[in-house]
Amino acid sequence: MTTLPRPAVTLTADDARRIALRAQGFLGAPDRRSGARGVLRALGAVQLDTISVLARSHELIPYARLGAVGRKSVESAYWRTPASGAPHAFEYWSHAACILPIEEWPHFAFRRRAYRDRPHWNHQLPEGAYDQVIKQLRTEGPLTATELGGAKRTSDWWDWSGTKVAVERALMYGEVVCVERRSWKRVYDLAERAIPKELLHDDLDDAECLRRLVRLAGEALGVGTRADIADYHRLKGEQVDAVIAESGLVPVEVEGWGKPAWADPAALATPPRGRHRTTLLSPFDSLIWERARTERIFGFTHRLEAYVPKPKRVYGYFAMPVLSGGRLIGRVDPAREGRTLVARQVTLDGPKAVPGVAQALVEAASWVGCTDVRVERVDAPELRAPLALELARAVS
Repeated sequence: MTTLPRPAVTLTADDARRIALRAQGFLGAPDRRSGARGVLRALGAVQLDTISVLARSHELIPYARLGAVGRKSVESAYWRTPASGAPHAFEYWSHAACILPIEEWPHFAFRRRAYRDRPHWNHQLPEGAYDQVIKQLRTEGPLTATELGGAKRTSDWWDWSGTKVAVERALMYGEVVCVERRSWKRVYDLAERAIPKELLHDDLDDAECLRRLVRLAGEALGVGTRADIADYHRLKGEQVDAVIAESGLVPVEVEGWGKPAWADPAALATPPRGRHRTTLLSPFDSLIWERARTERIFGFTHRLEAYVPKPKRVYGYFAMPVLSGGRLIGRVDPAREGRTLVARQVTLDGPKAVPGVAQALVEAASWVGCTDVRVERVDAPELRAPLALELARAVS
């Protein structure tokens, strides 16, 4: 049984909540000069997803922290462009499929090695397909899977072609890298061509990679339990245990958590103060990645229902939590109809949530070019009129 060190500090639950909000960029003045690239570096990972309602999730992440950031500037902050030359980021498996800062390429060597040693795969790799993909990328790249010869054998999303199996395998191994999306398709290139030479290596052993990722997770979370830290980059609990003592994080006790926790020492150095963001959150926002953590910190149950059969949905297809005053105060399931942002369903945590939800709706509408907000359903009917009044005030 592992003996844990004595906590260096005891935090109240509110202290921990504010530390987490500041670490994630929701408390205090946002650093707009560094823009979306600064958000990516601070978070260490931005999750990608195919669903686009107001915008894609990787666009919603900097918007939630910075406000009405230009969507083209978000794309150029993440991806290699003809004007920028060298890539700022790469796409790889972290918490899920994520955009990661390019400087972290060496620290995912442990995962690339694990994929190379993996004994079985869900898709069979046709003989010769891997070498053909590498040859084609070397000659013609960068290319999408379609340009390589086709992503699917049939219309079923899971029925990958041999080419797609090969290039995704090469991506996992680190021989191929995705440093751009084109019409939402991955653009593949040889890592030797796309990754800066000083970063293109797998020299770091597993322990050094894990120490770095545990430290990054702790900095991005501010404070977290073993499970919180492991979940951030989808590490195993025993991997966290093996390196956390040497990660630079410090043990703390958080009142009411009932579990050991660790904090970024920089987060403990100054009290978390400043203005709170009011915003809609992507369901894939790293503030709410881990459901147990979200419930522990905010008393809020978060679940994406996009893949739940419609009759069984409680809050809606893409219900976006609303953050205001450092609390999660409700949910909005949005849609767009022309220049109108439609709130298909609004769930409010009481009358006090009305102003924050109205502000979040109006600001989001403006960001995506909508001039009107229409509310279709409010779970608490008695709050429909107050919400309509606040929306009218916010627009005027």
